[in-house]
Amino acid sequence: QVKLVESGGGLVQAGGSLRLSCAASESVFNTLAMGWYRQAPGKQRELVADITSGGSTNYARSVRGRFTISRDNGKNTVYLQMNSLKPDDTAVYYCRQSTTYGSVYWGQGTQVTVSS
Repeated sequence: QVKLVESGGGLVQAGGSLRLSCAASESVFNTLAMGWYRQAPGKQRELVADITSGGSTNYARSVRGRFTISRDNGKNTVYLQMNSLKPDDTAVYYCRQSTTYGSVYWGQGTQVTVSS
């Protein structure tokens, strides 16, 4: 059973920073890409950022320049450094892993709340 374990969410004031981590039980050798998505109350889940096995990154326009996605292949872990946080960033953040054999896995989600 593949597992994704997220951590690092919490409550922060606007302008502050948080770092999310996602540890994957699936080997990096079977990973096509890993990413972070978020879902705010009453809204659809949306892509925040993702990173391919080759290291290519992609960001939502709303977070570009403020968030940075990175990965540590030795630890099967992906990170999301979030700076200059805004109240609009408040959401449940989910880690997603897509594999070379066509499966997609999701983490349980971690709450990020940004107060104004």
